[in-house]
Amino acid sequence: MYDLHPTNGQFAMPTLPFAADALGVISAKTIEFHYGKHLKAYVDNLNKLITGSELAGKPLSEVVSHAEGGLFNNAGQVLNHSMYFDQFGTENHDCCGEIADMIIRDFGSFDTFKREFEQKGTSLFGSGWVWLSKDSDGKLTITQEPNAWNPIRRGLQPLLTFDVWEHAYYLDYQNRRADYIAALWSIVDWKAVNARL
Repeated sequence: MYDLHPTNGQFAMPTLPFAADALGVISAKTIEFHYGKHLKAYVDNLNKLITGSELAGKPLSEVVSHAEGGLFNNAGQVLNHSMYFDQFGTENHDCCGEIADMIIRDFGSFDTFKREFEQKGTSLFGSGWVWLSKDSDGKLTITQEPNAWNPIRRGLQPLLTFDVWEHAYYLDYQNRRADYIAALWSIVDWKAVNARL
């Protein structure tokens, strides 16, 4: 499971596993705003809100599991965005390994999985996330999570996510959410996804 741990009670900005201008389908300008401004604001707000709380010093997944209100919103967005950025790269774009076998087992084919995932991403009303997760029986499931929600709150283990808040794609794709979602498959690092199993 991907997680973040605080140092001296504070969470640091996650490090991007790619150069800001390396992805192609996401521009350096979008990375500058999405990672450099939106995620930074969530990290800063989380660190202010968690100081002195009963969840101070806990791993981020535990904070997301138990927090409420503003603390939850900012913690959820830090975890969601950290997982989102961490799963992209310039290599390992063919779905492979254990996750590939699980997708075929539970969806019949990668194309069927991809269609369902894209449909859930494009049909989510408002802002949020589409997730591939594993349940307690080891079965894969796709969920739509509004706003800052994370599958952890449903007792699921999150594996892959696409951000469908407008700030994730508006500079590059304007209102074309479906085009943005379709483009992301070309930059998923499936080795990173497999590491979350």
